[in-house]
Amino acid sequence: MNNYLHLICDYAPGDMAWAEVFSAFCAKLPGTVRIHMSSVSSFDTIATGFLVAQLGNAEEDLRPKDLLIFANCAPRKDIKQARTNNEGEGLLFCTLNNGVEIIAVNSGHSLSFVKSDIRELWSTVSEDQGSQFRSRDYFPKKVWAAIKEDFSFLLHQLDVAATIPDPPKEVIGYVDSFGNMKTTFRSGDEIPDNFQPGSRLKVRIGGAIRTATVASGSFNVLEGDLAFAPGSSGQERKYWELFKRGGSAWHEFGNPPTGSTIHIEVT
Repeated sequence: MNNYLHLICDYAPGDMAWAEVFSAFCAKLPGTVRIHMSSVSSFDTIATGFLVAQLGNAEEDLRPKDLLIFANCAPRKDIKQARTNNEGEGLLFCTLNNGVEIIAVNSGHSLSFVKSDIRELWSTVSEDQGSQFRSRDYFPKKVWAAIKEDFSFLLHQLDVAATIPDPPKEVIGYVDSFGNMKTTFRSGDEIPDNFQPGSRLKVRIGGAIRTATVASGSFNVLEGDLAFAPGSSGQERKYWELFKRGGSAWHEFGNPPTGSTIHIEVT
């Protein structure tokens, strides 16, 4: 049985929706199950997927045993026309190579960052219409079942490559509370591996252009400097971050949304 449940939803911390969803999950969960909640911005499947990967792929000594992740970011953008009876994206269930289980709404990039780590991917028998608040009214039932190792809600095994989109490249993947922008540039790729520490870069995001210094860590630049360096996310293949020591890189670039393309040139 899973003893730790991590909920990832696009509700603001302290919002009434969080309170109702939390209550619904707690209603029938065994008292031994611990729950933690994380928020992303509304409809932000890129940040959802980035967080799913960081938690799901964490080193064994840095994640709870028997971890189940529930990721609920459902912008309902898979169909552009008006929806009948509040119909929305269905739920997917997957198991990673390390044994971590994930239940996620089949939306956008919610599972993209673990795509290469999925051992099995399943569609589920799940109500996808009839309620505006499926996170409260329907989804907890599937999580309760998975916690108890009742997988009768699984429907068809799916082809991972055909079902899950690749993670976006060279974009903002996640913005933390300090204003550090975790990008999808990753160690092991030609960019940024060819950058030399101390090099100066011209970075453009949207209409904002700034100069950044290539660094090897967060604190080997001067206070107030903008830097580009390997961050704390990505396990053995670190994602690079844009950060401003003593400030906010996100504010520096005008608060761009995740998914914004990052253009980099060596000056």
